[in-house]
Amino acid sequence: MKRFSVIILSATLILGVSTTAPTETEAAAKEFSNCTELNKTYKGGVAKAANIKNKGGKTKFTPFVSKEIYEANIKSDRDKDGIACEK
Repeated sequence: MKRFSVIILSATLILGVSTTAPTETEAAAKEFSNCTELNKTYKGGVAKAANIKNKGGKTKFTPFVSKEIYEANIKSDRDKDGIACEK
């Protein structure tokens, strides 16, 4: 009986790991049509990296860091500081 329990537990762990949902970085990066649409989802905009500093001064919100989303919306980074649609 103990061996059967170990087999069931092992099978559950193996199947549970292999059927996990993709993370946000694995999903396709969404391209937004403009900053208004992007800011509905990411209030502070999207930064290419965590160490990027905003050239425009103070902002209300901290940008979400995602290289994939930033690159999909690079056209919205008007001041070319590495943060798209900062607010």
